[in-house]
This record gives sequence, C-alpha cells and structure tokens, in this order.
Amino acid sequence: MSGTIVDMHCHTTNGASDSALTPAQLIEVARRIGLTGVNVSEHDRVWDRHTLEKFREESGLFVCPGMEVSTDLGHVIAIGLPQYVPGIRKATELRKELDKVGGYMIVAHPFRHWFDPVTFRRNGKEPPVMTPENMAKLEIFQLVDAIEVLNGANTPRENHFALQVAQYLGKPGTGGSDAHSTSGVGIFTTLFEKELHTLEEMLEELHAGRFKPCLGLPEGRLREFTLAEYASVLGST
Repeated sequence: MSGTIVDMHCHTTNGASDSALTPAQLIEVARRIGLTGVNVSEHDRVWDRHTLEKFREESGLFVCPGMEVSTDLGHVIAIGLPQYVPGIRKATELRKELDKVGGYMIVAHPFRHWFDPVTFRRNGKEPPVMTPENMAKLEIFQLVDAIEVLNGANTPRENHFALQVAQYLGKPGTGGSDAHSTSGVGIFTTLFEKELHTLEEMLEELHAGRFKPCLGLPEGRLREFTLAEYASVLGST
C-alpha cells in the first residue's frame, strides 16, 4: 500500500517511566505487522536528536519526535516542538508555542472514562450530557487541529463517540495505539497519502488533511475508521 502507515501515539522506555516497550521491541513489532512509521509521543518530553537518529538508522521507519503533553484541558499530542517548553501545561500556551513553529495539536483520548458516571460523582460533579453537540462545546476542541478518534486504550464506545464529535466539528481524526508494551502496537494507525521522510513533510500533510484514521493493520485488513465500524458492537452493549 502506498503512503505511510503511522502509529500516532506510542510510548517507549526511552522517555516514558510507565512504559515497558523498548525501542527494539517497537521496531520488531512494526516490521512484523507492516507498520511503516511511528510518532513517538513520550510524556512531556521529546527524544533528543541522537536517540532519534539512532532509532531511524536501526528501524528504517519514518519517525516523528512528538510529545504527549499533560495540559489543564487534558492530554494533547504535540507535533513540531523540538523540546518541552515551560508553561505549556496550559493548553492555550501550548497552542501559542505550536503556532510559532507551524506545529500540530491533537487532543488524545478525549472521552476516556466519560461514559462512567462514577468518575464524575467521585469528584462531586454531575455526569455531562453525552451528545456530540454538547461535548463539542468543550474548550479543548476549540484549540486543537485534530481529534484522536482511535486510541488503543479506549473502549469502542469512547472511540466511536470521539469520531462523532470530530465529524460534528468538521475536524480530522487520527489513530494511535497508546501502546506502553508490545501488546497493541499498531492496532490503530493513521494512513498518510504520501510516503513521509521528514517532520516537515508530516506537518505539511497534517495541515493539508491528507490522512485518515485506520484499524485492522495487525490482521492484514487495514481500513478507514468510519461511524458504521462499531455500530454492531455498540448495539450489543
């Protein structure tokens, strides 16, 4: 298949204290399933140039040095920042810093646990009205360029709802495994129309919207994620 199949959300032992996935294991799984690119999105840090180049040489993969930033409005995958910048835990400041470098901002797993009312009541809050129209009003969606609609640690319902909100807002969706071990690497991916070689090329394709969220790579049935994909699953829950 032409283009580049990228796992847009994964964590390794090179930068995530909660990950058991070594770079060597990531390469091994990627080769086995046909994954051709990774956006390494460590928590609040970016791989240094030496680590990045070593991984590129050993893997032969397209590699983007991304970062998952813990902000006041939730977790955000930031692409384009060469390093962590003080103050970006405020999502509005992260937006400003990314704009300076032509970067790209993706809200990660936006509805994880949102369908569990206990999560809200435990914090003294009432559960929100879970409709795309209502959830689209959240501030984070006004700041980001795209929405992660496929996350390997989410439930099917959470992913499906994220896609509904993305389409309601007219924003593109991405797919990533959120893998912290070999389990799940590449389960969800983002297919770019062209073969990527550099961060600059990825940013150009992201801003142009020439990509789509996909599932099925490990089974050899790569396909675009659509609203109909989980209809039968949701209907049985």
